[in-house]
Amino acid sequence: MIDLYTAATPNGHKVSIALEEMALPYEVHALSLTRGDQKQPEFLAINPNGRIPAIVDRDAGDLAVFESGAILIYLAEKTGQFLPTEAHARSRVLQWLMFQMGGVGPMMGQANVFFRYAPEKIPYAIGRYQREVRRLLEVLDKRLAGVPYLAGDYSIADMATWPWARAHDWGGVSIDGLDHLQRWLRDVGERPAVVRGYAVPPSEAPQPTDKTVEGIRNTLLV
Repeated sequence: MIDLYTAATPNGHKVSIALEEMALPYEVHALSLTRGDQKQPEFLAINPNGRIPAIVDRDAGDLAVFESGAILIYLAEKTGQFLPTEAHARSRVLQWLMFQMGGVGPMMGQANVFFRYAPEKIPYAIGRYQREVRRLLEVLDKRLAGVPYLAGDYSIADMATWPWARAHDWGGVSIDGLDHLQRWLRDVGERPAVVRGYAVPPSEAPQPTDKTVEGIRNTLLV
């Protein structure tokens, strides 16, 4: 059994989608980010960085794993699914996973913060991050022109990237003209396990007030 500590954010959805795709039994522990559950000592004992998601694998001696990309790799290796063992295929999956971890996620997180949540609207910051997000989405579109999924076959790279890419509007970024990306968003989004995983847990729908901006910003950058 996997204990999943999560919230309704793109990074949280990566792991709930993976758990559903891999048909692993798990128990959801929904954390309220606006209440600061992720900063409580009980959770910091699982993830010292105080971010979601995190898991505890009860079947592996209560092994705690944090950082969403590390969790996806751990679960894929645990189940032997969605991460090939052949060197070239494995490398392709990890490259696109790292592209999400180092590029798509952080840049979209910043775009979201400055466009949606920041109490002061800074045009330079908004434009900078929106342009970079659009560039990254164009990279994905070009890749998807030749393959059905990011690494060729469906993998943890798609599970990591889809929750972020589908939220492009939240940061004010258009995907007009990115037909291959739109096709991929639709195809991945129609997978039954993705539908189920994306519904875990229900959204808090926090309000973007001065009091919650810092917590939201930190969460988006996980």
